[in-house]
Amino acid sequence: MNLASENADKNIVDRTRKHRNPEIARTVRVTRDRLQSHGTRNAQYDRELLAMYISSSMPSAAAMPLLILLAVGIGVYFFEATNVFAWAPITIFGYLLQVLLTKRASRQKLTLENVRSWERRFIEVHALTGFGWAIFAFQPCVLCGSQDFVFYKGVVLLVAIAVTAMSSFTLRRLPLVVFATPIIAFTLLGSPPNTTFEISVLTMLVASVVFFLFVSGRLYNANLVMLAVQSEKDWLITELEMANSTSDEARLRAEEANLAKSRFLASMSHELRTPLNAILGFSEVMKNEVLGPLNNDTYKEYASDIYRSGDHLLRLINEILDLSRIEAGRYELNEEPISLQDIAEDCMAMVGMRAQKKNITIAGQFERALPRVWADERSMRQVILNLLSNAVKFTPNDGNVSLKVGWTIGGGQYVSVVDDGPGIPEDEIPVVLSAFGQGSIAIKSAEQGTGLGLPIVQAILAEHGGEFVLRSVLRKGTEAIAILPRNRILVDSPSIETPDPVKKTRRSFA
Repeated sequence: MNLASENADKNIVDRTRKHRNPEIARTVRVTRDRLQSHGTRNAQYDRELLAMYISSSMPSAAAMPLLILLAVGIGVYFFEATNVFAWAPITIFGYLLQVLLTKRASRQKLTLENVRSWERRFIEVHALTGFGWAIFAFQPCVLCGSQDFVFYKGVVLLVAIAVTAMSSFTLRRLPLVVFATPIIAFTLLGSPPNTTFEISVLTMLVASVVFFLFVSGRLYNANLVMLAVQSEKDWLITELEMANSTSDEARLRAEEANLAKSRFLASMSHELRTPLNAILGFSEVMKNEVLGPLNNDTYKEYASDIYRSGDHLLRLINEILDLSRIEAGRYELNEEPISLQDIAEDCMAMVGMRAQKKNITIAGQFERALPRVWADERSMRQVILNLLSNAVKFTPNDGNVSLKVGWTIGGGQYVSVVDDGPGIPEDEIPVVLSAFGQGSIAIKSAEQGTGLGLPIVQAILAEHGGEFVLRSVLRKGTEAIAILPRNRILVDSPSIETPDPVKKTRRSFA
């Protein structure tokens, strides 16, 4: 009892258990969380944007000290402004600190919890560099012309603003944080700018900050959209992986269930057939009154019902077992040279009595000189019997059934059974070819069947490498064609004449 329960439990899908691939499920959850905030800023996007900043800001932070040294050299050489040395160490120190912080962040794993703290550290370091640029903007030049030195400082600040904005656009408003102080310092140098040139330079710096704020904002939004598209792609990939994993699991469970079904049918065949044989034998003895007459006609009728029911059940069991053996790959073919014409004639004689009861005419049309085929005789007999039985079953009284055996265009042989029954709707043909499937019109107009005849025919022909074709026109009839391929045809080889040794000897002496 316990063993049966364990085998049954193996075929029940446990939907409460965890998925076999937790990594896929985790990726799906993360991706769905990102998609829920499409186009907006959330912690997941902040982590990816910060990772982009770390990868892009390292080259610019390493190159900015070169710009500072170049600006110092120009200031000293052209303007003899030795006071520019004061701001260079502070600003270079800020950029070196930014490089060290970037390297440290790249070596550590960014999590949703520490993203904000890293952003705050980077902004503080940039604020230090902004303070250095403010010292540069506040530097006066006593020995040089005012306008030239103002232009020099404006160009240096403009280059610094452009480099910072393009390398740090993933941190929003960073150009404003870094260069608000230098511009204020540039404005308050000595006194507010009172010449047209100074006002123009100041306006250019303010406009450049606004412009680069706009550009960095557009780049930031474009990266948000790109991350959202990437999230959708990741979601589709993970969903596909999840579907593949689920389908693989379902296939394995279906194979396990099919194997359990085959084992069950194999083990139950003997237990079912043994009592059925006894039931059929005793009911037939009682029905035919072999041991004496039955005085009660009701008992005789009951015996006939028992025999018919037992015979129907036995045929159903045999068909189910045949189909299960074919599906399990255990259907063995006992192949030998056979004649489809001879088998078709025998099957016509076997079905003839059932056809006579409904006054149905079965006409046979066989091509002459058909060679033998290499096939299983019992299986091909079952194929033709099933097709003829279905034709007789679904053909009304006084109808006609045609049985043909001949050549196919491809060089094989076919068996065709045509009836003038009610036909099958085109959309119901796949149902009829499935196990236990029956057409709606056939159920209403014919005797009850098991729905396994045509699937068995189709499976047997597939075992032979053949093909089964079912054509039907509603209310006009049905044609069922069983086709064996060309490689099943046995072609007689021409006989080889043996030379006469006597004649050969006489020729040699001649």
